[in-house]
Amino acid sequence: MKISPNILKIAIFITGVSGIVAEYILSTLASYFLGDSILQWTLIVSVMLFSMGLGARISKHINKDLLPKFIFIEFILSIFVSFSSLFVYLIAAYSNYLGILIYTLSIMVGLLIGMEIPIVIRLNDKFEDLKVNISSVLEKDYYGSLVGGVFFAFVGLPFLGLTYTPFVLGSLNFVVAVLLFIVLYKHISRFRTLIISSAVFVSVAIMLGVIYAKPIILYGEQKKYKEKVILTEQSKYQRIVITQWENEFFLFINGNKQLSTIDEAMYHEPLVHPIMHLAKEHKSILILGGGDGCAVREILKYDDVDKITLVDLDPEMTRLAKTDPVLLDINKRSFLSDKLTIKNEDGFNFIENTNQYYDLIIIDLPDPRSVELSKLYSMEMYELCRQKLKLNGFIITQAGSPYYAPRSFKTIDYTMSAAGFNTLKIHNQILTFGEWGWVIGSKQLNNENLKKAFLNLNVEDVDTKWLNNESLHLMASFGKDIFDKNKDSLEVNKISNPALYRTYLNGNWDYY
Repeated sequence: MKISPNILKIAIFITGVSGIVAEYILSTLASYFLGDSILQWTLIVSVMLFSMGLGARISKHINKDLLPKFIFIEFILSIFVSFSSLFVYLIAAYSNYLGILIYTLSIMVGLLIGMEIPIVIRLNDKFEDLKVNISSVLEKDYYGSLVGGVFFAFVGLPFLGLTYTPFVLGSLNFVVAVLLFIVLYKHISRFRTLIISSAVFVSVAIMLGVIYAKPIILYGEQKKYKEKVILTEQSKYQRIVITQWENEFFLFINGNKQLSTIDEAMYHEPLVHPIMHLAKEHKSILILGGGDGCAVREILKYDDVDKITLVDLDPEMTRLAKTDPVLLDINKRSFLSDKLTIKNEDGFNFIENTNQYYDLIIIDLPDPRSVELSKLYSMEMYELCRQKLKLNGFIITQAGSPYYAPRSFKTIDYTMSAAGFNTLKIHNQILTFGEWGWVIGSKQLNNENLKKAFLNLNVEDVDTKWLNNESLHLMASFGKDIFDKNKDSLEVNKISNPALYRTYLNGNWDYY
């Protein structure tokens, strides 16, 4: 059978697009549901590549009717890829063993992708010499991978999300199968009726999937949360969810709770007001993170503040903080202040490149549960902050829990000290979070004088919901250390040695 190579190369280019995005979809699902994005991306891609190798090996046992069997492979891929998110979200509503499903899907999709290239090469081997055949087929597949990566990063995830991107990719496999069947119909002597029936089944399944995708995913997501889900947004960086219970609201990022209106003041007031009172000037303030707007809300209670710069990676988060009615009510429309400048970029890159100097630096970032987040708590990061902090300035960072992750909490303090700061650890019991902590840093005051200055603060002159002078003494007091199971010496958290990431994951989270 002699087949024009052009249709096959178009097919392999399209499947190259679909294949790489299938890897990204499954890696993103694993990161979202299983956590630790770098680990999950590494394992999913590795498992899929291994499965592709197995698929290539299996393909050598396919000896007859290569074209119809390739079409059937594309149909099966259409179903697996299109419904990958729906399968995961639906099972998430009833099971805690999502890892088994996600990795099984990865293996199955990898096996099918691995069969594609060897079969296309064999279909094309009568038209081109071996060296031309292999290089041209692989070339089109790799070009498709580039297009697929660009699509996923800039169109699929930010605009279509995990709801509809899989259906776009599954439709590509379906289009390849149908296109091959139509153009090469005369070369197919067997399975014609079965191919037509399969095409009808897959097309109807994809159409129904697209129609019901959103309610199914919302159902699965709702089951994940105790409260009613009232907002879901998928940005290129994270999944943002807001839930409601009676008159209270909860904000989640990638399934991790960020704040609750029940007690967010017990987090944001200790984050802001102690260092605002420690500092003599508040002219220029830098916030790294804080995309919900609550830290800015507290800072704006001081009339002498001239300029606030907030750096948050995700423009979707800051957009919601400026437009969503729930967040606008929580942050008191703080992001609409003319004193505020918002920069949507990486915090490390910003502090490294800025020429500005600040009276205060407030770090309100997610916990260091991954290597990329651990970088924002590194000695290199704190050294950059120290360079950009004025002589009489102060820095504070959220530092996780001194009890759920005691080694992580201590490591942040130890790392700030290694970067040249004198430090003070503080903590507070937050109803919906448990015991949480922060570390304050000073360039001038030594540790003893910093603690004395903190205990002598008078915060009664500012309008707060919870914080008062008596609470400061409780916040600076710690009992005996009974929760650190590992009494070994601490390691400085560096970009080249992300010790914090390891200590955080090895915390007492089973008690949480």
